[in-house]
Amino acid sequence: MFDGASRRTVSLWFPRLASDRALRGCPAHGPFALTLRQDNTNRIHCLNAVAERQGLYRGMAFSDARAFCPDLQSRPAEPKADLRFLMGLRRWATRYCPWVGVEGDDGLVMDITGSAHLAGGEAAMLGDLRQRLGRIGLTARIGLGDTRGAAWALARHGEGVAAPGAALAALGPLPVAALRLDAELVTALQRLGLRTVGQLADTARAPLARRFGPGLLMRLDQALGAQPEQISPRSEPPHYGVRISLPDPIGLQADVMAGTERLLIRLCDRLKQHEAGARILCLTLRRVDQQAQHVELRLARGSRDPARILPLFTRGIGEVDAGYGIDQLRLEATQVESLPSEQISHAGPDRRDRLDDLITRIGTRIGLENILRVLPADSHIPERGFIIAPAAYSRPEPFPPSPRPRPLIMFPPEPITATGPRPPQQFRWRRMRLTTMRATGPERIAPEWWLDDENWRSGARDYWRVETTQGRRLWLFHTPQNPGWFVQGEFP
Repeated sequence: MFDGASRRTVSLWFPRLASDRALRGCPAHGPFALTLRQDNTNRIHCLNAVAERQGLYRGMAFSDARAFCPDLQSRPAEPKADLRFLMGLRRWATRYCPWVGVEGDDGLVMDITGSAHLAGGEAAMLGDLRQRLGRIGLTARIGLGDTRGAAWALARHGEGVAAPGAALAALGPLPVAALRLDAELVTALQRLGLRTVGQLADTARAPLARRFGPGLLMRLDQALGAQPEQISPRSEPPHYGVRISLPDPIGLQADVMAGTERLLIRLCDRLKQHEAGARILCLTLRRVDQQAQHVELRLARGSRDPARILPLFTRGIGEVDAGYGIDQLRLEATQVESLPSEQISHAGPDRRDRLDDLITRIGTRIGLENILRVLPADSHIPERGFIIAPAAYSRPEPFPPSPRPRPLIMFPPEPITATGPRPPQQFRWRRMRLTTMRATGPERIAPEWWLDDENWRSGARDYWRVETTQGRRLWLFHTPQNPGWFVQGEFP
C-alpha cells in the first residue's frame, strides 16, 4: 500500500478567481458579475459574494439575473487573463514549496512535504497563506491532507486539515462529490443511499466495482492514500534574456556594438537550444546615472543568426545618448516564434532571407506594419479576389491563373450614360468622349448571396473588355436586373 502519511499536500481553491481579479483593478460596490457568451446566450461566469447572497449563481442567464437584481453591475469575462493571473499565483506559491501544480482553472495544489518547517510549521504556513491572499483581495479556501484527493475534498467541501494518517476520519462526513466524481455518478450513488465518503468506504467494494467500474474505487483510494497520485509542477517557460555588466563605462558606438554582439551570440545559442527565433528584440543600455536607453528591433521573420541581426542594430544604437557612459547592457527577446532547424544549403543565403532583411531595414524607419503585400483571396468577386496584409507577418503566395483576364488597375464602379445590353458605341467617361472599337464578352459574375454587400445589391453583372479608338482599354459591366453601365477597371 502507498504510504500516503509520509507526504503532506495543500489544495488552494479560489471560488471567485475571475471576479476577484477583475475587482482588484477596478473595484465595484454592490452585486457584481462577469458574463460569458455560451450557446448564444450571455450567462454569469463568476460573481462576488454580494451577488450570491441575492440568489444569483453561475450559469444563470444574464437577463434573468438582471430581472432578479436590477442594480447588478457586470463586465465581460476574460478567461485568458484569468489563466495568466492563475499562472502568476502559481509562481508566487513557490515561495512556500518548489512543487506547485495547477488544479483546474481556479485552483492550485502544493506538495509541502519537507517544506512546512521553513515557515514555522503547517499551521503557520496556512495562516500566512490566508493572510497574504486576503491582503490582495482573493477569496481562498485551503485544504491540507496526506493526499492530493484529501486536500482537494477538504478545500472545496470542508476547508479543514486532516491529521497525518487520519484521512478517513476527516473525509468521512463529506459528500461523495468530494471524491472528484462526475455529476451522474454522484447522483447514482445518492439514489443508493451512499451520500457520504464514510458510507462509501464502509460498502463492499466488489459490488461497487461491478456496477460503477474501477474509476469510483480509484478516486476513493487516491483520497485515502491507498493509491498514489503525483503532483506535476509546471515548468517555467524559457527566458530569453542576457545581460553584461561593464567594469568601466563605455560611450562609443563601436564599443556598444561589440557588447551587443557578445550578448547576441549568447541569446542566439539559447534560442537554438529551444528551436526558437526572435521576432522582437529589446536592447536596454543603462547609464552610470541610472537612466536607461532602449533600442527595439522588430524583425520581419524569426531569426537566431547573430551575423544577420547585429547590423540591424546600427541605426538604433547610433541614436542613443550615452551621457556619462554606459555600464550595463541587457538584451531580451520579447517575442519569439518556433523556428525548427533546417537543412543547410550549399547555394548560399536564401532569397527570402535577403528580402526579410530588406523589409526589416525599411521597417526600422517607417514601421513594419506600413510595408504591405497583396495576397490572393478565395472569392470570385473581382474586388474581393485579393487582400492587403503586412509583409512582415505573411508569406508571399502566387495568384491562381484566371480563365479570364483582369485589369491591372481597378477602382470603384463609375457610372456612364448608356442603354441596352451591349456596350455603347460612344460614351463619356472622366470628361473624355470615347468610341468603342472592339468589345469582348460578356462574362457574367453573380454576387455572393451569403454576404450582404451594398455594392452588389443590383444583382448579377455582365463584364465586357472594351477597346476604344482613343487607345483606352476599359473594363465595363452592365447590370441587367437594375439596368445601368459602369466602368470598374483599365487594362494596360
